[in-house]
Formats: sequence, structure tokens, C-alpha cells
Amino acid sequence: MTTSKIAWDDTVLPFQLDASDIRGRVARLDGTLEEVLRQHDYPPAIEGLIAEMCLLTAMIGQSMKLRWKLSLQVRGDGPIRFIATDYYGPTDDGAPARIRAYASYDDETINLDAIPFSQIGKGYFAILIDQGPDMTPYQGVTPLTGMSLAKCAETYFAQSEQIPTRFELTFGRSQIRGEEEQWRAGGVLLQHMPKASPDLKGDGGSGEDGLLLPEDILDEVEGENWTRANALLDTVDDLELIGPSITPSELLVRLFHEEQPRIYDAQPVKFGCTCSADRVKQSLSIYSAKDISHMVTPEGTVTADCQFCGSHYVFAPDTLGFEAKSDEA
Repeated sequence: MTTSKIAWDDTVLPFQLDASDIRGRVARLDGTLEEVLRQHDYPPAIEGLIAEMCLLTAMIGQSMKLRWKLSLQVRGDGPIRFIATDYYGPTDDGAPARIRAYASYDDETINLDAIPFSQIGKGYFAILIDQGPDMTPYQGVTPLTGMSLAKCAETYFAQSEQIPTRFELTFGRSQIRGEEEQWRAGGVLLQHMPKASPDLKGDGGSGEDGLLLPEDILDEVEGENWTRANALLDTVDDLELIGPSITPSELLVRLFHEEQPRIYDAQPVKFGCTCSADRVKQSLSIYSAKDISHMVTPEGTVTADCQFCGSHYVFAPDTLGFEAKSDEA
């Protein structure tokens, strides 16, 4: 497809539907997603899963407070073993959030012609939230379900948070006139405002393996509002989601004008990695000089590579571990 660039690229726009007690976000990623993927040399099938994961991470992460960290992880027993994304909340009001991602897969057994999600196999979807020093990190885990990462995220929110959630996403390679083809993604998130204590019926849900679904959480009136909002979202098309000619605010009015949409400030997003030589040294500070000696390369150095951005670090062995003699690499 051929698209045009607009000012809303690489942003997440939060909103609320006052007539339905539903909140949500509209996300657009182009340059940020391209830079995330540029750090690696993945086949298109893996890039597509990372694009989907980054879009989910940006929309979920928008609710994080300043300096909080959100991580999404998918682990399976198939050829695609692991997908991870990190979202770093803005350091100050108005500053962009940062996002990074990587994947691990077996290039000998993966079937690149199959549906990418099917190559993950059985496993889990996890969300981790780090609120900073002196705070216990939060972790929630649910099994992989459905046939997409978006469906796994919807299951997570229904099962772990009792929040009915819907993601409508699109992603792929597109082209701006006069420029090279690149990855672009867009999506809408809907969430029903949670009750203080949902009235759950029975010992389990009506979903796969007893997992909760929205209808297990909502009462009759809430269910009608949820069904109506989802029916309206069903009318969106891919070009509206990625935004070649319509802004997120215009899209919300087009989809939900009868639901009284209230729009808040948009959150900019960019690629960002937190790796550094000091962080590598800190991670190795628990090892003795003898332990470090087993990590030495034939060249007489210790090396480390960042899985997220590909940065390569080289150290002298005696600068590492709790017996380090020097700070000079």
C-alpha cells in the first residue's frame, strides 16, 4: 500500500467513551517500529510478531506512571521460543516513552510459510511491571490462547485483571510517496471500566479451558454497552488504523460519536535501549575472578552483546566481578 505521513505517527492517544463507561487508546507506530526492527535481522514472520507485540506494549504501557517499566513476554515450546518487549515510562511530563524488543527462535525448525503465531506452540503470556526501587515488581501470567498475540492479551486482562478488553490491530510494510518501504502499525484498544469487585458466576469462565470472557464479567447493561462499542469498532478498516488520511481524533469521532468520546493528551513513543557498559559490569559484579576467567575469549577479553539493540561491549577480565582491580576496560 502507499501511505502518507502525518503528525500522529509514533503516538498513543488515550480516550474515554462517556456514554459506555469504556476507555481506550489509539496507537500509531512507524519510525519507532522501523528502528526497533532495524536492530535485528529477523525474517518477515518474526518481524510481524514483533510489530504486533510492540503495538500491544505501546497501548498497554501508556497507562504506566513516570519512570515505571512495563515488560511483555511470550514464551512457547515451538520454533519461536521467546518474544520480549520493554516499555519505559517517560522520565518527565511531556517526554516520550521508550520501547524495545527482541525475539529468540530456531531457524532450523521454524516454518516461515506457516501462520507465525502457530510457530510459538504452547506456552504463556506474561506482563511484568517494575515501579522502581523499593517496590515489589508485579507479574501476571496466563496461557497462550486464540491465534494471535492480541487474543492472548485480551485473555490476560479478562483472567488476571477482570477487565473486558478488545484489541483491533493492523501492521505490515507500507510506503510513503518518494521514500523506501518500511514497517507501519496501528490499532485501537477498548477496555470496560472495571468494577471494584466483579460479580463472577461459577468456578470458571466460558472461554477455552475455563478462562474468563467479557460476558463472564459484565452485567446485562454493561454487556449491552460493550457489545455496541465492539460492533462500532468492527467497522474500522486497516487504512484508518494506520492513519494515511485520518488522525486518531478524527477516527474516534467517526467510530464512536454517539458514545461521547473524550480525548486526552497523546503520548509520544520512540525506540530506546537502556543497556550500557556500567550495567553489564553491575550484572557481572556477583562473580569471582575465577568465575570471570571462564568467560574470557581467546583474545583475552570478556564480551557481552545486548539482545535488544545489538550493542557489543568488550572488557578486560580484571575490571569485572567483585574482585575487580581496575575500572579501566
